[in-house]
Amino acid sequence: MSKPESFDLSTEEIAKQRRCELLKLFPEVRSEGNKIDFDRLRLVLGEQVDFGKERYFMNWPGKADCFKAIQRPSLGTLLPVHAESVNFDKTESLIIEGDNLEVLKLLQKSYQGKIKMIYIDPPYNTGNDFIYPDNYSENLQTYLEYTGQVDSGGHRFSNNTETDGRFHSKWLNMMYPRIFLARNLLTEDGVMFVSIDDHESHNLRRICDEVFGESNFICTFTWEKRYSPPPDTKDVGYVHENILLYRKSDSYRMGLLPTTQDQQDRYKNPDNDPRGPWKPMDYTCRYTKDERPNLYYEITNPNTKSHVLPKDTRVWAFSHDVHLSNVSEKRIWWGRDGKAKVPALKNFLSDIRQGMMPMTLLKQSAVGNTDEATKELRQLIPDLKYTPKPVRLIKHLAAIANLSSNDYVLDFFAGSGTTAHAVLDLNRTDGGNRKFILIQLPEPTEREDFNTISDITMERVRRVIQRDGRKTETKLVTSSETKTGFRVLKLATSNFKIWNAATDTTTPDALAKQLELQINHIQQERTSEDLLFEILLKAGFPPTTPIETLTVEGKKVYSVTGYGMLICLERQLTHEAIKAIAERKPNHVVCLDEGFAGNDQLKTNAVLIMKSKGVTKFQTI
Repeated sequence: MSKPESFDLSTEEIAKQRRCELLKLFPEVRSEGNKIDFDRLRLVLGEQVDFGKERYFMNWPGKADCFKAIQRPSLGTLLPVHAESVNFDKTESLIIEGDNLEVLKLLQKSYQGKIKMIYIDPPYNTGNDFIYPDNYSENLQTYLEYTGQVDSGGHRFSNNTETDGRFHSKWLNMMYPRIFLARNLLTEDGVMFVSIDDHESHNLRRICDEVFGESNFICTFTWEKRYSPPPDTKDVGYVHENILLYRKSDSYRMGLLPTTQDQQDRYKNPDNDPRGPWKPMDYTCRYTKDERPNLYYEITNPNTKSHVLPKDTRVWAFSHDVHLSNVSEKRIWWGRDGKAKVPALKNFLSDIRQGMMPMTLLKQSAVGNTDEATKELRQLIPDLKYTPKPVRLIKHLAAIANLSSNDYVLDFFAGSGTTAHAVLDLNRTDGGNRKFILIQLPEPTEREDFNTISDITMERVRRVIQRDGRKTETKLVTSSETKTGFRVLKLATSNFKIWNAATDTTTPDALAKQLELQINHIQQERTSEDLLFEILLKAGFPPTTPIETLTVEGKKVYSVTGYGMLICLERQLTHEAIKAIAERKPNHVVCLDEGFAGNDQLKTNAVLIMKSKGVTKFQTI
């Protein structure tokens, strides 16, 4: 009997994907059963393989479990919540409530290679601000217990205290899988920014070097975050934080920063050069003549006809050929009297109109500080005791990321939603359509108006949208002509009762319970839309993919716009409906196995009908 293919409800298998990439590069290392022969791989790679015991690497208790956590598929899904969303049907932005490790796994198929910029402000491991799952092997179960979605089994989220014997290890175990999974989502020219203080900056740098590759480290920015040290300072007054920048690959191109009026005012025109205002630049650099002998040569002052050499401790900043080009272009300045001992190079204002090179010192005058960030948030939500990052800081980083007007930005430690605020500001400024994806755990706040931090996240972004709507005299919240808004999705168990390979089935009762899941395998309280969103995610479509609802022979059918995919989630399929679906000649059809109600003949006929109409893939769940 012909049977339809079973729809794959698993999330992206990271290890399998990496093995496929390796076998594609080195097909000669393939062994029986599509496995990898490592002895053969060592021969292929030659002397570049390091398998000695004395090598430089980072290790800590629990690191092996990190890889298990990465490779373990998620048994969860994301449920749509219309009531808490803004402009649900039009927007491509998301705010996801849930444990970010599980959510990142669920986003692997849909957003792999699509995120241009990631910014995160994770817990700094100070001993009192860090929530993490105690049991990584049951991460979704832990989350469901934490949020009260299932009965507690003793697992919990808690602070990581310094009295714990594995203080740093637990923080690393939390961060490593998340950074690993996040990197997969970046475009080839994408970048990741991570804010951190000095507690874990050294460890964060090490694990990011391992995940991204040391060659993809760009720099550490120092953000001047406050005017003066906090009043409870006992020794050194910290007024800065660090922001690490890593690129996905060398395809990344550093973005230039817009010039400020103050910067432009530094350009003058003392000689009335027709090319406009300019600023002198040092014509020498810090190397000695022994270090750069090719940059140590005589040049001639055209005014005094004298031959000029730099000091022994300096050399010219340009090769002799470039110097001759500067002379011909009249870009060399010998002072107002023309007799300067060392010339300067004319840097014209017109040369920097496209932007300025970023610097590692982020001054609060340019990117804001914590006071500014607190005021920004309180203007939207008064009396809120929360210290976010300033919007100007995120916009500054977006410029460095070379963010275009249609790119995606991800923040999976979203906090109060500053990243979304910045993205909305950028779009309002230039009319762009940048999209944000925020992920935030529903941490309790002990407030009556906002029970969790994720409630604050959503409300802040709603109010930014409402504010922008008032400023532009456009009802952005309800308009069907704009994509401004966000879809709210919430992490939950799968809509389908999936066989869990990690479950103990050694006893007859446990095995019987797992087998029962395969009979009535759809969660009773879930809607057709809930099922649809999970199918989209597991099939590799973003949850914002446009969907058209059709009626075919009295049955509701979802059409995935532009992809030739039809999804029918009816519980009672008919021969007429199956035939009508097939006659639309889609590439891919998905139905519920329950829709055939045990009618094997109808299922067999459905396979034959789909095949006869050229349907490439026919699957049931």
